[in-house]
Amino acid sequence: MAELTAGPLHAFLAGVGRDGRGRLAPDVLGFSDGELETVHDYIQWLFPLPTRSAAQPHSPFLTPAEIAAIRADPRAVDTLKKATERMLRFYRGTRWWLTSHDHNHLRITRILRSLCLLLGSAEARSSHHAILGLHTAAGSPVNSRSLRFWEEAVGE
Repeated sequence: MAELTAGPLHAFLAGVGRDGRGRLAPDVLGFSDGELETVHDYIQWLFPLPTRSAAQPHSPFLTPAEIAAIRADPRAVDTLKKATERMLRFYRGTRWWLTSHDHNHLRITRILRSLCLLLGSAEARSSHHAILGLHTAAGSPVNSRSLRFWEEAVGE
């Protein structure tokens, strides 16, 4: 019997569903840094939002039922925390995003918004502070517009 989930994003984060390419969350979390950089359709699954993605318009977006189900499901919460750790490891281990403009800046905004929505502002702010630390250590190369979006995403 199939396990009851609130939708495809909840199923994916709970570890019982696959993304649009048939991958499980652990498959995506096992991506190399190179894959995280060059594959562009996973971030909407790992860090979903209640709005359609302009970059990946066929990706699902969160419904109110899924938001509630993800928040209440320890498996989904654990996946979100592992995804956050993996992305922070990616940003610590790479430098190509540390420039004035980079597509990773949009990803970081998405990550922070999703964390705030699904795990709470404390989790989002912790990740924000980690990203800002990397930015500062690199000589503050990220443009002010992206920095503002990150602040707005966590309510700072």
